[in-house]
Amino acid sequence: MPDAQHGFGLYVHWPFCLSKCPYCDFNSHVRAKIDAAAWQAALVRELETTAARLNKRPPIDSIFFGGGTPSLMPGKIVGDVLATAEKLFGFSPDIEITLEANPTSVDAERFRDYRAAGVNRVSLGVQALNDTDLRALGRLHTVDEALRAVALAQSTFPRASFDLIYARPGQTLAAWRAELDRALAQGCSHYSLYQLTFEEGTPFHAALARGTMKELDVEGAAALYEFTQARMSQAGMPAYEVSNHASAGQESRHNLIYWRYGDYLGIGPGAHGRLTVNGDRIATTTHRQPEAWLAHVTKDGHGIDQWVAVASHDQGTEALLMGMRLTEGVDIGRIENLLGRTLPSQQLTDLRSQGLIELSDQRLRATARGRLVLNTVLKKLVA
Repeated sequence: MPDAQHGFGLYVHWPFCLSKCPYCDFNSHVRAKIDAAAWQAALVRELETTAARLNKRPPIDSIFFGGGTPSLMPGKIVGDVLATAEKLFGFSPDIEITLEANPTSVDAERFRDYRAAGVNRVSLGVQALNDTDLRALGRLHTVDEALRAVALAQSTFPRASFDLIYARPGQTLAAWRAELDRALAQGCSHYSLYQLTFEEGTPFHAALARGTMKELDVEGAAALYEFTQARMSQAGMPAYEVSNHASAGQESRHNLIYWRYGDYLGIGPGAHGRLTVNGDRIATTTHRQPEAWLAHVTKDGHGIDQWVAVASHDQGTEALLMGMRLTEGVDIGRIENLLGRTLPSQQLTDLRSQGLIELSDQRLRATARGRLVLNTVLKKLVA
């Protein structure tokens, strides 16, 4: 039985998009035609097959439909997956069920279908409130379309989240301030605010290597980050994670399961999972290529290509890397128990003296300054 304290989630990956954004390294694919019935049957079958391999566990606390663009899914697929999950595991009374949506694939009827199926939270990939930058990011919607989608989401679902990318090439503090204020004026209770990264294998990374695109300098990006933290705190939505801000009680429960190193089952192409089975911590992945995954599910009942026990010290490292992203930090006793050793005392002393971490009540946290250079802090802690 997994530790119910840290939650149990289900992640469902829908790998299809209308187009591939040039900054995106997610497992997303463009297809001219999709056999919805085949995908519906396959997602349900993989969920049933994988559930049969698990021990008895508490009801599901959170479900997240990610992608790709899950708002391209027919409502019947969402409904069948949710009905199957509830039959197999049961739902917590206050279960959070989130679906990611792009403004280009939003319409009132589809949203009503999702709501009727049980979805109670939508995460909207707006990404920019500037039409020129939306085109540069490869987004197919305009600012007006995005804001209409936000309004529709708010009128249909109890909770809505708003995603934006900042530190874009050439972006100024004044321009970002105007965008962020406009986003806040929409009245959502959760905002995911990500700095643009140039991931290897993406067109943006290739353009950076060619010199045809230039990323914002470190000082400029840091200034935007610090402004973002201050502005969101002022708005009553302080960061609870490096890139995520929410009103009290409106945090993404699903993502908290990841960051708190709880258990989650992943289905669909390229989905990851972390599951406690017979006392072992199991890392799972599925085949990334959609057609390959579909063929494996048809043949074997699942598309899993990795089911591997994670060594305890590796669990400690994973839990530390994930948990330190949170403002609440980590339980140092839990981390050291998994690692099988204490964290390096000299490194802790040095990081504390530099004002990058704090340790109190057996919790280790990165300070606001430390979160600005979190990768550096983490490298020292896991050395």
